[in-house]
Amino acid sequence: MDNYEKLLDLAYSKVKRVDTAKERFEVPKIEGHIEGKKTILTNFLQIASYLRRPAEHLQKFLLRELATPGQMEGDRLVFNNKIPSTKINQKIEEYTNEFVLCKECGKPDTEVIKEDRLSFVHCLACGAKHSIRSKI
Repeated sequence: MDNYEKLLDLAYSKVKRVDTAKERFEVPKIEGHIEGKKTILTNFLQIASYLRRPAEHLQKFLLRELATPGQMEGDRLVFNNKIPSTKINQKIEEYTNEFVLCKECGKPDTEVIKEDRLSFVHCLACGAKHSIRSKI
């Protein structure tokens, strides 16, 4: 029985810790400005790191969903059109619901894994695995 307790403690020490509070996850709102015909997001990399997703993935999603050309310039994302911040925040919320939050438990403790040609969101909190669209 004592050996079992030691093995159990060892297993618990290797499991990733997950915060159980639901209120802790709130996506930061975009910060930026409009210069002529361009919209510049100054905290784009901060949002991508908060979501724990590659900035290129989030950029590709936003460019496709907003149907606008754009590019990264340093740590800023520049859209070549005037886009209201409410629309950008709405698209980031859609991205979060599809690619970050677990559909079972609703927690953001997930990672995107790729198996063959399919991509999945794997939840580190409950262990659920959901398919996502691999082509953005």
